[in-house]
Amino acid sequence: MKLTLLRAAACLALFGSAALAHAQTYPTKTITMIVPFAAGGPTDTVARLVAQSMGTKLKQQIIIENVGGAGGTIGAARVAKAAPDGYTLFLHHIGQSTAPGLYRKLSYNAIDSFEPIGLITDVPMTLVARKDFPAKDMKEFLAYVKANKAKVTYANAGVGSASHLCGMLFMTAIGTDLTTVPYKGTGPAMNDLLGGQVDFMCDQTTNTTSQIKSGKIKAYGVTTKTRLASMPDLPTLNESGLAGFDVAVWHGLYAPKGTPKPVIDALAGALQVALKDPVVKQRFADLGTEPVPEAKARPEALRAHLKSEIDRWGAIINKAGVYAD
Repeated sequence: MKLTLLRAAACLALFGSAALAHAQTYPTKTITMIVPFAAGGPTDTVARLVAQSMGTKLKQQIIIENVGGAGGTIGAARVAKAAPDGYTLFLHHIGQSTAPGLYRKLSYNAIDSFEPIGLITDVPMTLVARKDFPAKDMKEFLAYVKANKAKVTYANAGVGSASHLCGMLFMTAIGTDLTTVPYKGTGPAMNDLLGGQVDFMCDQTTNTTSQIKSGKIKAYGVTTKTRLASMPDLPTLNESGLAGFDVAVWHGLYAPKGTPKPVIDALAGALQVALKDPVVKQRFADLGTEPVPEAKARPEALRAHLKSEIDRWGAIINKAGVYAD
């Protein structure tokens, strides 16, 4: 019995030494950051900005790999099965917290299959329509949508996407079911909105700000309770008659479960540096958002936020009876 315990202790010590040695030299090669959506979308934009700055801090390139499909769950499953060595990262948005409610069967656990690294940003969303949509303001928009619910089309980036969730809450808030047109990503959905093939959508400011300012689409409101500094004349949905409407798309960074703590600490430190990078801050500001405070760019903050959001959205999804499978 004593011999067995001694052997176990020796194995643990050897494993600990190996993990420490790995952490002290990390990183020694290119890191892959998986984004579970198509290239060109808002989450992809956030990932590329953060990855470039983090890579500079870590002195290694961080490349983006887009693994889209099934509301982000395909990319999440890929990361959950990856080696826990710090060379595969996962940047996901609010969908990490809604997947457990939307999908009855997941091959991973949204909390237990990952090591949180830190929150990145809370991105407001905007309710936007094709540029020739007839309503001139939010009051007319609501009246038109309700009066023409049989023909009005709402685009989203697929089940579980931020635009899907926002649309679901919007239709619940106005008590009207509309025809939804799901796409395989925000990029294709925005392209059809720009082309006038669909009527409206709800999307992150990282994807809509430039289109709004250039007049290519028409904006009716922002989904957060306060107006945007980048577009102060755009009213909130809350002040436009949808009392209590408040949705922001938060983004978090993760690694596979079992990634050594010193590696997680190194990644969290690089993330905190990236979020203070003047270039990143300016680009975020241009896109209608800002980095989270340093206290939120930490593993414990993301872990607590994720658990809270799973509870929040699970109740909303269950009440709505909307499931992906």
